Amino acid sequence: MAAIRAAELQQDALLIEKNSLPGRKLLLSGKGRCNLTNVCTVDEFIARFSQNGQFLRDAFKKFFYPELMRFFEERGLKLKVERQERVFPQSGKSASVLEVLIAQLDKLRVRTIYRTEAKEIIIKDNKVNAVKISQGEILEADRVILATGGLSYKFTGSTGDGFKIAEKLGHRIIPLRPGLVPLVTREEYVKDLEGLSLKNIRLKFICAKKEIISEIGEMVFTKNGVSGPLVLSLSASVVNCLEEEREVFLEIDFKPALSNEQLEARILREFKANSKKSIKTVLKNLLPMRMVNLFLKLAKIEPQKQSSQITQEERRKIISLLKTWRMQILKSLPLEEAMVTQGGVALKEIDPRTMQSRLVKGLYFAGEMIDLDADTGGFNLQAAFSTGYLAGESASSA
Repeated sequence: MAAIRAAELQQDALLIEKNSLPGRKLLLSGKGRCNLTNVCTVDEFIARFSQNGQFLRDAFKKFFYPELMRFFEERGLKLKVERQERVFPQSGKSASVLEVLIAQLDKLRVRTIYRTEAKEIIIKDNKVNAVKISQGEILEADRVILATGGLSYKFTGSTGDGFKIAEKLGHRIIPLRPGLVPLVTREEYVKDLEGLSLKNIRLKFICAKKEIISEIGEMVFTKNGVSGPLVLSLSASVVNCLEEEREVFLEIDFKPALSNEQLEARILREFKANSKKSIKTVLKNLLPMRMVNLFLKLAKIEPQKQSSQITQEERRKIISLLKTWRMQILKSLPLEEAMVTQGGVALKEIDPRTMQSRLVKGLYFAGEMIDLDADTGGFNLQAAFSTGYLAGESASSA
C-alpha cells in the first residue's frame, strides 16, 4: 500500500521483497479468507487496540475503512460485511485481495526486487541516503519506508529484520511479545477435549487483583490449552500479566446469561422433569457431551446417580462449576506461533501525522513493526493499510 500510494503520486517507487512472492502473511489472514477491515466507528476501532490506539487517529483520518473498501471495489473486488462488522472478499479467498494489490503495482509500474533483503539503511548528515541489500549492492534513496512486519509466523518471512535496522539507527524497540495467541494451561485434561468448541460463554482471566473479562462468545480447547476468538482477543493482556511473573487463572462461565439463582432454578426444573434419569444424562442438556464425564469427575459425583438423588451440596457444586470452571494459565505459545506481535518501534519516535521517524529524516514506518496491536476482526490489517498509505503519501510529499 505504501508503494502503491507513492507511485500514484508520481514517485519512483522500489519495493524490496525478501520472499519469492509477495503477501505470504496476507494469504494466511482470516483463516485464508482475509478479514481486511471492520466497519465500526473510529472510536470503536481505536478502542480495539490493546494500547496506544490513539496514535492511529491521523492515519485513519487520511485512509480509513471507507477508503480501503472503495480502493478494492473500484478495482473489481466485491466485498461483504459479516457478523461483528468484519469485512471479507466475497470470493472468500485472501488471494483475491493480494491479486488486486499486485495488479495495482504492475499498473503503476512499481519495480519489485524479489528474494532480496534490506540489510542496512545508510545515513548521511542524519538523513536517509541509501539502502544496502543482501546482494551487497547499494541502492541510493533519500526516503525509505520500513514495513517488514513483526516476528509472528516466521515462515512467512517475518523474522524481525526491520527491528534490527531501526535499532541500529537509534530507535528504541519496545520488547516483542506474542499477541492474539493460544494459551497453555496447567490442566492436562484439555488434550481429551482438543477441538471442542464452547459457544455463548464468558471468560474471566484473574491476575493478582486484576480481572480481564470477555464478552459473550466462543472458545476452543487445544491439545495443551485454550484458543478461539475470546481467548485470542484477551491474550495480549494475559501475556503481559505472565510477563510480570504473576499467576493467571481462567474462569469459564458456561451460562453467562443466567445468575446463580436463575441457574439453580433451571437445574431444579431439569431434575424434576428427569427425576429417574442419571445425572450424566441430564447434564447433556446443559453441557457439550464431551465435557460431561470430566465435569462429574471434578464435581466428585457418580455419573449414574439419579438426578432425584443429587444432594443440595452436589447441586451447589454443579452450579459453581457451571459458573466458574477454573483453570491455570502457565504461558502462551511462542511468538512465532502468534497471529500478531506486541511491541515494536516506540511510538514517541514516530510522527503520527506522517509516519516519519523523529530521529532520522527520510525514514518512515508502517504496519506491524510499529508498537501497535489489536483484537481480531480486521483491525490489525486496517492499521497496516492506513499507516502504509500515510507513509507512502508523506514520503512522496517530503
